[in-house]
Parts: sequence; C-alpha cells; structure tokens
Amino acid sequence: MTDRKRRVFPDAFKREAVERVRTSGMTIIAVAEELGLHETVLRRWIARLGGGAAASTSRRPAPMSVTPSPADLAAENARLKRELHRAETERDILKNRSGSQPACAR
Repeated sequence: MTDRKRRVFPDAFKREAVERVRTSGMTIIAVAEELGLHETVLRRWIARLGGGAAASTSRRPAPMSVTPSPADLAAENARLKRELHRAETERDILKNRSGSQPACAR
C-alpha cells in the first residue's frame, strides 16, 4: 500500500463550499465535482456546518419550475370553455334585447 496523505481544508473553504450548495441551486454531487471533492465529504460538511438544510442535501436536484399535469391542463381548459360559453350567452341575451331601454333601467 502506498501512503496517501490526507488533505486538510481550511474552515473558510468548507463554509464557502456549504454556502455554494445552498445558494447555487446545484446538486451536492455537482458542487463536489466542481471542487474536486467526494460527495460524502461535502455532505459531512453540510451536516456539520450547514445547520440542516434538508432540501439542499438531497441527491436529486429540486425542480426549477413545476408544470401542471396534462389532466390539470385539460380540466382548466374545460373550465375556461364553460366560462366563455356562459359569458357569450349573457352577451347575446343583452345584445338581442328588444326595446331601446338599457338593461339596467327598470
């Protein structure tokens, strides 16, 4: 076996790495690769220095935007069509009203 020397990082570097995970929106794995670290080392630093930001320590990146499902879009489309039909019907009733009196004068 060869003697491998353990790398030692200053506390300021550790704090900056943890802050980068928290603020960049990148995954822990991506930040670790960028800094040349193993992800478990960075996870330990986050656990020790991070104060427990659970969302940023997940292995999966958080979705940037939540898109509605096709079922939600279909339901919204149907609702909007019903609303449009109702508004057009009300408009046609008021438009075809006989007499010269406005609808609000009674």
